Amino acid sequence: MAVDPALLEIIVCPDCHGALSVVAAEGAEELVCADCGLAYPIRDQIPVLLVDQARSTR
Repeated sequence: MAVDPALLEIIVCPDCHGALSVVAAEGAEELVCADCGLAYPIRDQIPVLLVDQARSTR
């Protein structure tokens, strides 16, 4: 996994504050919010938690 598990326990979706989980998609891992469906990219093991950089999974 590219993201530290301790980090996953404390970060939330910046848009709706929902829980994030790591999902492998399109050849790379990303953080996906179960509540609003936004997927945030992970670049060089760093989550990019910017709403304008997220893609919708719905």
